[in-house]
Amino acid sequence: MPMSQKIIQTQSLQQVQTLSPQQVLLVRLLEMPVSELEQRVKNEMMDNGALEEREGFTDSGEPFSDESTDFDNNENTNNDASGTEIESYLDNPGAPSAEISQALGDYRTADDVPDYLLRNYNKKETPESIEYSDTVSFYEQMKEQMGECELTEHQSELMEYLIGSLENDGLLKKTIPSLVNELEIYHNIETNEAELLHVLKILQQFEPAGIGARSLQECLLLQIERDENYHSPLKQTEHLIIEKYYEEFTRKRWDKIQQRLKLSDEQVEQLQKDIKRLNPRPGSSMGEAVGHNFQQIIPDFIVDTDDNGVITLSLNQGDVPELCISTSFLDILKQYDHSKGKGISRSEKEALQYTKQKIEKAQYFIDAVKQRRHTLLTTMQAIIELQRPFFQEGDEMLLQPMILKDVADRTGLDISTISRVSNSKYVQTHYGIYPLKWFFSDGYTTEDGMEIATRKIQSTLKELVDGEDKKQPLSDEVLAALLKEKGFPIARRTVAKYREQLGIPVARLRK
Repeated sequence: MPMSQKIIQTQSLQQVQTLSPQQVLLVRLLEMPVSELEQRVKNEMMDNGALEEREGFTDSGEPFSDESTDFDNNENTNNDASGTEIESYLDNPGAPSAEISQALGDYRTADDVPDYLLRNYNKKETPESIEYSDTVSFYEQMKEQMGECELTEHQSELMEYLIGSLENDGLLKKTIPSLVNELEIYHNIETNEAELLHVLKILQQFEPAGIGARSLQECLLLQIERDENYHSPLKQTEHLIIEKYYEEFTRKRWDKIQQRLKLSDEQVEQLQKDIKRLNPRPGSSMGEAVGHNFQQIIPDFIVDTDDNGVITLSLNQGDVPELCISTSFLDILKQYDHSKGKGISRSEKEALQYTKQKIEKAQYFIDAVKQRRHTLLTTMQAIIELQRPFFQEGDEMLLQPMILKDVADRTGLDISTISRVSNSKYVQTHYGIYPLKWFFSDGYTTEDGMEIATRKIQSTLKELVDGEDKKQPLSDEVLAALLKEKGFPIARRTVAKYREQLGIPVARLRK
């Protein structure tokens, strides 16, 4: 017999946190750099007639200095003409009428209008936009590696043409004979296939591994051959699979590969996992193609340091205007208030409700912009306090270990808020323009309990590698010993980790 089905109703208690529309708006504004905020404000002003630019505003305030602890000292609390007009109307005992007050709900008296709707905030001078390239193009990185090779002038010409012929994925799709013809016909450079192939082999030694490969098969083989564990049984088997059983590999016929090479299931699983780590598009790891990575960076913060070491912080407002509630919406209230008749019609009440909604939305937006400004200044000031030696001297070696939690603890803000502020934001100093994320780095704790900034160790490591003899590059063991002499007692494996993070190849590939 079929089992009977029953409908059972249960009750459970769950705590679910949801963000209000105002919180969502603030989160989005926090994530925006000043360039995006400008467009966001313009769009909001177009969509909401109750929001407009404050006219007649003059800058009379001073930027934030480390001699003060009041972030509101940038705010000019004196109301301008438009604010006075709104207050005088709302303070008039005869206005608004009781019916309009009832229709407006929360906006019945002058005291019910939040102060920040009527305040005037200082607008600092906007710094010039700075053209800034945050990554080095693919072509430039290849050219830099050319400088480390001993090439003749003729070989350099051939190398440059080969680099220019690479696809965005880093592979060379043109054949060697066709490249020889192009060089001779279009550039009047005579060469032959053997000579061009020799230069290509040099290019294939560049970083990252796989650059200059003429096929996916060659690309994978180059990466396996460049691996420091190339002579291990695992890598030798991988090389054999890609070289001898490439067709079966591309068709995922691992059962045939396993049978022919007599591999166990565990070995096949390990091989599959390791081969998946190879990059079929090595060029994509070096940024975009030539000319596509150039962008214009507008700093969100300006930090000035005088000769006495006094640090002054100001927030770049860009072209973001000072916002206020439109007086035309107040005129609508005046019009209904002075209209004849004891009551207002249903359509008039709907118009008043519409006016209220627009004012509320404008209020939320003005409040969010103000809160964004306060949060950004609070966060940046905490970063300055934690990294004060750097901002006073400009020496990267003076950077202290700092994580998001350090700034959150100092400001009282949530870690997620600090993360949103730090992303896509830049600060302009006397020493250059830096992304805020640049100031965050982990620390390395030595055996005696001393904490050293990871960035400081990496900077010293890079200096050692830059100054080494390229004919006899320093091994990780030697680098660890030299770092220990400089006061950074870290293990060899830590040196290897930092070297990989800096994109520095192993010693044998730096010759």
